This record gives sequence, C-alpha cells and structure tokens, in this order.
Amino acid sequence: MRSAAFVLAHHGSIARGSLLARYGLDRRMLCAEVETGSIVRVRQGVFALPTLDPDVRTAAEHGGALTCRRALRLHGLWVIDGDDTVHVWMGGHGRSHHLSCDCIVHSNEGRAGLGLAPIEDALVHSYRCAGDEVFFTALESALAQRKLRRADLARIRRRIPPAGRRLIDLARTDADSGLESLLRLRLHLLGVSLECQVELPNVGRVDFVVGGRLILEADGRQNHESPSHMHRDRVRDAAASALGYETLRFDYAQIVHDWSSVAAAITAAIARLHAFD
Repeated sequence: MRSAAFVLAHHGSIARGSLLARYGLDRRMLCAEVETGSIVRVRQGVFALPTLDPDVRTAAEHGGALTCRRALRLHGLWVIDGDDTVHVWMGGHGRSHHLSCDCIVHSNEGRAGLGLAPIEDALVHSYRCAGDEVFFTALESALAQRKLRRADLARIRRRIPPAGRRLIDLARTDADSGLESLLRLRLHLLGVSLECQVELPNVGRVDFVVGGRLILEADGRQNHESPSHMHRDRVRDAAASALGYETLRFDYAQIVHDWSSVAAAITAAIARLHAFD
C-alpha cells in the first residue's frame, strides 16, 4: 500500500485526511507516519509533508489556501518585493482555525481548498489587494512563461473591474523580466511610447527604444552584476552609440525605489531628442 507521504507528494504536499482515506490510509496509519515524522498534522484532518512551504502551512492552519503576492512568487512568477504577510484565501464559506494571527484574509468567491491558490485566483486577489503594478508584472510574467491560457485570461477579465481590464489589454507575452514590465507600465502612464524588444545591428536585442534614438535597459539584480555581464553591457552601449543611440540603464533599486529620478532622466533624454529634431 502507498504511504501517506507518497500520496501527499502527488497532491501538492498537503491534503485532507478524507482524500488520504480514499487510498486506504486510515487514522491509525496516519498517526504512525506522524510519529515517525514522514508527515505532519497541520490541523485536525489536514496532513502535509514536512517540506511544505511555511507560508502554505500557515495558510492551511488558518483554514484556507495561500494567495496574493507570496502565492504568485511560489508559482514562479516575478513579483515586486513588498509585504510578506501571509494572505489566506478562505473562499466564500471558509472557517478560520486561527484564534489570533497576522494573516490577511481574502473572502473572495469560490472554493479555496488547501495549498497554493491557482495562478488565476492569486492574480485576481493581488489586483484587489496589492494594486496595478503587482498584478501587471505578475501577469506578464505568467504570460511569458505560458502559464495562462486564453480561457484563464477571459475569466480574469470578467472578475476584475474595467481599470484592471485595461492592464490585461496592455500586457505582452514577450517581457524578459518583471522589471521591464514595471518600467513599461510606468512609462505608459506617463504617455511615453515604446518599441519593445528591438533588434539592433552589432548590438543585439535591447529592452526598449524611444523616439528611434533612445535605448532604455532595465538591468535585473541577477543578470547584470558580474564583471563579465557589465563588460558585455558596456560593449553593447558603445556599439549602440556608434549607431547614433543614447543608452540609459536602470537597475532594480532605481526603478522600484527611486522612480522620480528615473522618470526625470528619461524625460530629459526625450527632450534632448526633440531638441535635435
């Protein structure tokens, strides 16, 4: 007979005892595996592997599924750093098992279940809870990784207000990083038109081109920190300059935490372009 640990490994690392019972695992067997440490009892009637993510476990202890920002990150999507409080989707009729905690509850429609909220639900919850930027960057990350189908997008569109639907219309499927998505969204709100993912001779593909002569690059924290990457970037910038382009590079800290300086640099560069037209 299969062990509870084996069954849990194939059901998202957490399940109710009622599901385990379908595999012939009775209460005595479950207690034996809890005693050996191969599984843990999260709360009465709910069991998990010891390796279950702590936030998922906290959400299950509360009585629902982990959702919003942390859930999106566990799904492998790009998410802006921010509030790390556990957000729990309780569904329409969930019952809390925590007497007191710091969890933030989402009582949105549907059946929450256990474990991670599906990407579709976590995106909807993030729009309502964390706002446009978290929603948009995670959405483009999901599209780039092909983790959303047309039917998923259609359901998301129906579940969020019209303002959020405009973000869906703006979203692309070829964003290289969430940092690019964030930069593009913020510039869109400033009325700046961008060409995205442009191939230039002797340079390669650049993130954005404005006005045919200004290159904007969003340098992620991991991809541009090594000396070899920095050297490659300088070679690319020199090649772009030889073609008549000005290049502005911004890192994560600048775009996320010092946006006013970034916006000022870009608008000044655009003004210079127009001055020479």
